[in-house]
Amino acid sequence: MNITAITQSMRLPFLILTFVCVFLGSCIAKLNQQDINPLFLVFALVGALFAHISVNTLNEYFDFKSGLDLITKKTPFSGGSGALPRHPEATHAVFIIGIVSLALTVLIGCFFLWQYGIRFLPICITGLVLIVAYTQWINRWPLTCLIAPGLGFGILMVVGTQFVLEGEYLPRTFFIAVIPFLLVNNLLLLNQYPDIQADAKVGRNHFPIAYGINRSNFIYAFFTLATIFIIPFYIFIGYLPTLSWIALIPMPLAIFSLYGAVTHKEAIGSFPQYLGANVAVTVLTPLLLGISILF
Repeated sequence: MNITAITQSMRLPFLILTFVCVFLGSCIAKLNQQDINPLFLVFALVGALFAHISVNTLNEYFDFKSGLDLITKKTPFSGGSGALPRHPEATHAVFIIGIVSLALTVLIGCFFLWQYGIRFLPICITGLVLIVAYTQWINRWPLTCLIAPGLGFGILMVVGTQFVLEGEYLPRTFFIAVIPFLLVNNLLLLNQYPDIQADAKVGRNHFPIAYGINRSNFIYAFFTLATIFIIPFYIFIGYLPTLSWIALIPMPLAIFSLYGAVTHKEAIGSFPQYLGANVAVTVLTPLLLGISILF
């Protein structure tokens, strides 16, 4: 068993986004309920991490089996980890890790179903569908593929964490979760640019393939401007505290990434500073939101 190939297939550095989304959800819960169950918080985090690992490893497995991993140009942020083309003997192990991680996610979901009943079922079902269907089916539907990442991280993780800590859904949480929803959609959207030709060869049909770079840049700009508008609006109506202005500090990074996308289009992978800035704004903005809510 090649441990290096397995850990690379898990895409461990990208798991920080899971920590941030669970942190944001827990901060919202803490705002409403001072005493939160630490065990439930740990279960929520572990379940979210296993869900993320399952998506990553199954994506690596199916991309290698389809031949996509052999024709993509790898960058630090796109094109897969490259672990299986280098170590094909680890293919079966990576698949097993994906299935086991999925099973553990389901197990934790069943625990919360036992605790809260059918009210938690929409989170469970939606999350399971996203994990199982993302690589093989969702990537073939442009609009669904566009919003699936934000739905998984921005909505399910943030809202799901708040729910399991409080036992009820709060409208405020859904509204705040729109912010990471928009940013995570942008994260995956831009990361698809370098792989357009390779993805099309294996039958994918995500947004940049179906509608082109110019319309994709428009969507990226729209999601960015929506985020910049929403944060002050939520502060104004009282959904966020005044300190949440700090969450706007990273937003120039999104403008920088948009400039790179407009300038370099499909070749943006050769300029990783733009993709790196896109990752940074996606992580830092909800992190600062959580901090502002907590304090």
